[in-house]
Amino acid sequence: MENENFKVLNLYACLGGNRYKWENCDVTAVELDPELARLYQERFPNDKVIIADAHQYLIDNYQEYDFIWSSPPCPSHSRARYWGFGVNGKQPVYPDMKLYEEIIFLQNHAKGKYCVENVIPYYEPLIPAQKRGRHLYWTNFNIPNVLSNRKDNGLVQESKLDALGQYHDYDFRKYKGSQRILKIARNLVDFEAGKTVFNTARGIIESQNTNQTVMF
Repeated sequence: MENENFKVLNLYACLGGNRYKWENCDVTAVELDPELARLYQERFPNDKVIIADAHQYLIDNYQEYDFIWSSPPCPSHSRARYWGFGVNGKQPVYPDMKLYEEIIFLQNHAKGKYCVENVIPYYEPLIPAQKRGRHLYWTNFNIPNVLSNRKDNGLVQESKLDALGQYHDYDFRKYKGSQRILKIARNLVDFEAGKTVFNTARGIIESQNTNQTVMF
């Protein structure tokens, strides 16, 4: 049964890779792609799904949640794109600074716990983060050194759609939208990593609440 007392905001929700193993919480998911939002709702029927700009939704609603997860788009930061400059006419682009806008905003205004997740960039990160595997995590709490013991065996690099579907426990061919299916599959967060981060944040919050109850 969902616990409506623990409110979670899941931004850039995609297909809910990070959310897959979250339990006993009231989740609001924000996704701009209507087809992804539809499939997310199908996968998590108890979540509230909003088709909107996650970046704007965060600043308008951040105070309402105990835990916020944000996974802003990563292509403009990725090493893979940087290494591909000049190949097949691919040109350099400005890094999308919404990533750092959200980190700075949450660092200074978030009342609850938060996690901003992204790829390791081709440049030195402008704000220090906790590196775990091939990802960086900006949080206001310490996360475990190992977030998941699952091994993708190079699937992300090899782009094997069926194998990625098995790894993430999802049939990506359900998606009928305009984005490349492989891109969606490769960018999905390992659900065990998402579970570890979520459970760590929740444990800290519940411990703090228990201590406050004892004090007063």
